[in-house]
Amino acid sequence: MARVAERLGFTTMALYRHVRGKQELLLLMLDFVAEVPAELDEPAADWRWGLRRWCRAQWEMLRAHSWIVRLPITGPPVTPNQLAWTDRALAVLRGTGLSEADKAGVVLLVANYMHSSARLGADLGPAASGESIAAHSALLGSLADARRYPALRAAVDAGAFDYPAGAPEEERRFDYSFGLDRILDGVECLIRSGRGGGR
Repeated sequence: MARVAERLGFTTMALYRHVRGKQELLLLMLDFVAEVPAELDEPAADWRWGLRRWCRAQWEMLRAHSWIVRLPITGPPVTPNQLAWTDRALAVLRGTGLSEADKAGVVLLVANYMHSSARLGADLGPAASGESIAAHSALLGSLADARRYPALRAAVDAGAFDYPAGAPEEERRFDYSFGLDRILDGVECLIRSGRGGGR
């Protein structure tokens, strides 16, 4: 708090008149940068497309402000922008037949997945670049002995750890799409089951 106060040209005690402590300051900073993009106010073509759009916006916000993924999660969303993000995701699920509890569960699952994916991307840093992934794939190729690691060897030989030649750098970085698609497949199964009665 002392460094923040100094940087703002205040005394530490003056800063404490506005915020109670570091956690509150971080929460306010998070809310400031987590403004919901206007595109999320536009109607979604369908729930799946809408959740993918929501996730892409989350991903862009978390990548632009990677310090967010380092913040401890101390409770449910409570700030205006956090509530707005939650509201937009819940709105996308309107008309699916899911109960409100199931909708909330889906939003929590997807939000946690995006947060952990962004955290992994931030942790990997330069190791998530296309160049590093290609080097890792080559290393796996030299280590994956077919007798000792037959399943790994088959995956390496099939190019499972490679990115397509000529793919844009954005596509050659850590990508959350595969996991998100599997989550959305599960949500689709839940919707089709017609369960919708809550947990």
